[in-house]
Amino acid sequence: MTVDPTLAYIWAFVIAFAVFMYVVMDGFDLGIGILFPAFGVGEERDQAMNAIAPVWDGNETWLVLGGGGLMAAFPLAFAILMPAMYPPIIAMLLGLVFRGVAFEFRWRDPRHRGFWDFAFTAGSVTAALAQGIVLGALLQGVNVSGRAYGGGWLDWLSPFSLLTGVGTVAAYALLGSCWLIFKTEGGTQAHAYRLAKIAGIAAAVAVIAVSAATPFLDHLYYRRWFTFPNVLVAAQVPLLVAVLSLVFWWALLRKKELLPFLLTLALYLLCFIGLGISMFPDIVPGSVSIVQAASPAISQTFMLIGTVIMVPLILAYTGWSYWVFRGKVGESGGYH
Repeated sequence: MTVDPTLAYIWAFVIAFAVFMYVVMDGFDLGIGILFPAFGVGEERDQAMNAIAPVWDGNETWLVLGGGGLMAAFPLAFAILMPAMYPPIIAMLLGLVFRGVAFEFRWRDPRHRGFWDFAFTAGSVTAALAQGIVLGALLQGVNVSGRAYGGGWLDWLSPFSLLTGVGTVAAYALLGSCWLIFKTEGGTQAHAYRLAKIAGIAAAVAVIAVSAATPFLDHLYYRRWFTFPNVLVAAQVPLLVAVLSLVFWWALLRKKELLPFLLTLALYLLCFIGLGISMFPDIVPGSVSIVQAASPAISQTFMLIGTVIMVPLILAYTGWSYWVFRGKVGESGGYH
């Protein structure tokens, strides 16, 4: 089996890109589901739902690309990580199913709308919490025995993984509230501004706590962040986070509409870069590197050809759908 390190790193970037796009595209509609009980029954909830109705069901495309790409491009990592994360991954998928079913049925079964609203929120919270737990479990380390998972059924469950789970819920809630600021008006928008302040504080506390704990989970993390010359690059990430956080609060207090959402995306990109600093060049932290987990070069080349064709098409139709529904959701529930 011939492995090409360059192809392996390209595929690592493709998967990282897919995961980040999923966080961006699906994060705000999960966030709206998380915040849904805070909105008034009737007009506010309908406005919030209509703000994501035209685009929400295409967002899982990136989840499929990330998961499928991991299985095909890094089969060893997939074989190790899946058994280690089965419970939260199954919970995430069930949450996404419940959310999707509830989204459709709340319009078509108004007699039981209260139940479907609850299912929409429960599915969104479950999916977000599970995604954060998977991230925390990955960072805290996976027990590898030979070329297989060597741990137990509940090794993923720890105070740190629960912290990252709760932090992800808060981060998605912030993203959802900022999307509603941009896409709605009137009372719903005013409510979204208030929720963004609460979610912003919760997300900031979570990011600080996770960032402070991560370097001490493993000596490799500490070296990648605090030893010279790594620290010269790594130190720029928290500095930029602090600067953008201040600009975010300024934008929120000045009642800017689009800027809070864009700044939130920039902050999450910096967090994603921080995750890369902690993990690179490993794909299973401390156990398996990107190159060690890679599939043969001929397989990665074949898949890359399809990816180069399909990803621009996905970006094009996604961009077109957002352009078509670029207006605000009025208080009547329609776009204008």
